[in-house]
Amino acid sequence: MLNRKAKAARLSVFSNTFLIIMNLIVGLISGSVSIISEAIHTFIDLLAAVMAYFSVKIADSPPDERHPYGHGKFENISGVIEALLIFVASGWIIFHAVQRLTSDHVIDHSGLTLGFIVMMISAIVDLIVSRHLYRVSKETDSIALKADALHLSVHVYTSLGIGVSLAVIYFTGWHFLDPVAAIVVAAFILKEAFEILVEAFKPLIDNALPKDEIKVIIEVLNESITEEMSFHMLRTRKAGSNRELDFHLEVPGSMSVTESHELCDEIEAKLRTRLPNIEITIHVEPIPGN
Repeated sequence: MLNRKAKAARLSVFSNTFLIIMNLIVGLISGSVSIISEAIHTFIDLLAAVMAYFSVKIADSPPDERHPYGHGKFENISGVIEALLIFVASGWIIFHAVQRLTSDHVIDHSGLTLGFIVMMISAIVDLIVSRHLYRVSKETDSIALKADALHLSVHVYTSLGIGVSLAVIYFTGWHFLDPVAAIVVAAFILKEAFEILVEAFKPLIDNALPKDEIKVIIEVLNESITEEMSFHMLRTRKAGSNRELDFHLEVPGSMSVTESHELCDEIEAKLRTRLPNIEITIHVEPIPGN
């Protein structure tokens, strides 16, 4: 049975497929470069959604002999590839929009009306699906779903923007707004791609956990140990939704193995309550000179 992350990713695949077909047909009929650019944008999102679907399924696989730390980084790899695909899509859109700016192409009124309707439908569908993906990504801490949700949330604004530009063209005859709207879409896509690339790439080079999460770890440790105890060599990293923490804990030399083990269990339980999906390794050593 599919888990929540996989079900959410599958919903994104279905919605993107529907919007691609609808936008592409209307874009070709009307000749609107902004609608076609939105169809290309949605096609890139479909590829991203497919990658997100498979990456979350792989990332949730248990550790094995070849991947003893699990498969969480598959989500990060998916996020990096998604960002690169978005960069390519934005370049394609800008190139063709600039070409259209120098041409004398116009869109007839029936094409403008149909395009406006399609853009409003796209905005509504993307709004519903993106909110669902954001909710699931927050609950499961999935970078792949978060990236997919970000794609779709940008679509809401770009679809609305294109719809408004088509309405203005309908009443004013300012056809240059069509390629201008496409360039604005591309600008949104570039910003989106950069944000996704940065967030997805950091765990691949074992960046530490965010400062607020490290603060939580230090608070729990300080609450759990006595004044004579201390900790050092604290290291953190993240892979997909999985957090990893290891540190050295100095305890009195007179403390028994059982007592130190119970203390470690207490610390681990508190940390798992505050930070989900965290693997903890504690190296216990005696206080120097104790």
